[in-house]
Order: sequence, then C-alpha cells, then structure tokens
Amino acid sequence: MKRFGYLLDPLCVAACVLYLLNRLWLRDYAGGAFLQGYFNDLLLIPAGLPLILWLQRRLGLRTDDRPPRWGEIALHLAAWGIMAEAIVPHLSAHSIADWRDLAAYSIGALFAGTWWQVGLG
Repeated sequence: MKRFGYLLDPLCVAACVLYLLNRLWLRDYAGGAFLQGYFNDLLLIPAGLPLILWLQRRLGLRTDDRPPRWGEIALHLAAWGIMAEAIVPHLSAHSIADWRDLAAYSIGALFAGTWWQVGLG
C-alpha cells in the first residue's frame, strides 16, 4: 500500500492552493454565490483532513500511514459538520447554519475519499 503524503499529498496541496486563490482573488473578482459561499466548503476535507491525520500520527493516535479510510473521512466530516453547522451558529452572531454548507463538505469528502482510495495521490 502506498504511504499517504499528508500535507504533501497532491490533492491536499491543490485544495490549499485553490482555497488561497479563491480567498485572496477569485471570489472578489469573479464573484458569484458559489465562489462566495460554497467553493471553499468543498475543499474542507481535501485541505483539512491531511493536517488533522498528520497531527494524529505525530501524537500516536493514528498507527499507520495509509491513505485516509472512509471511516476516518466520515468521522471528521460529521465532527466538522456538527461543529460548523450546529454548535458555532449558537455561539457566534456572525455564523449561520446552512445545510448547503454541509452538502458541499460532503461532496468534497466524497471526491477526496474516492481520490485517496483509488490511489490518485
């Protein structure tokens, strides 16, 4: 089995670059509701999960360097979804719960999981 590259995984690198590009330029100049509201949500799992798994590996909470498994992806998707769409909106006046954010997180997770399981990274 191929060793997972964590922060150097090609999908993670691409997702981080796309996130920065959208955050710093695209959404302001290209506009549109998708770039403003949901594009970065698609990138949550591909950009964020490798960092979390790397930290877990360093702390000894993850025992191997295999690509993320569906169970890991689903667990983190659920945790982040609950936090971002259920808990934070009750704690911050600037946050709102939006089921479409959760849909975008899920689509990004499905794409990333397929990428990692097929071994495209």
